[in-house]
Amino acid sequence: MLKQLRNKRNSGQQGFTLIEVLLVVAIIAILAGIVILAINPNKQLGDTRNAQRQSDVNTILNAVYQYSVDNQGNLPAGITSTATDICATGAGSCTGLVDLTVLTSGGKYIVAIPRDPKTGTTNDAHYQISVDANNRVTVSAPDAEQGKTISATR
Repeated sequence: MLKQLRNKRNSGQQGFTLIEVLLVVAIIAILAGIVILAINPNKQLGDTRNAQRQSDVNTILNAVYQYSVDNQGNLPAGITSTATDICATGAGSCTGLVDLTVLTSGGKYIVAIPRDPKTGTTNDAHYQISVDANNRVTVSAPDAEQGKTISATR
């Protein structure tokens, strides 16, 4: 009798049914979708680029400030009260842009003018600089993502 029960149990087919396999695949797909939504790679990349922009704005502002200290309070030529895009290092033409090569020559203040991580082009660094009536310099990143405003004033 025991031998007959063993044969009956072993003679049945083993494995997963189609329904069980589909259920497991569906659960894995739902979990993967939740993880992707939680991570949100576009937001993470935007936050990373915004952090780089903040760092670049501070770097440019510090270089301008250091130049001003070394030159009796005089700012590099071309900075006006109107926010104007900064010319990138090695640009072919700086027409209509603020040329800050005095900061990069010899690497004394800054090695190169940083470019916006997403929109910086050959000539335009896509950072803006201006000075107010009190001689306070503002550097900003107009292409900041996710509605963030990135600027620094000194």
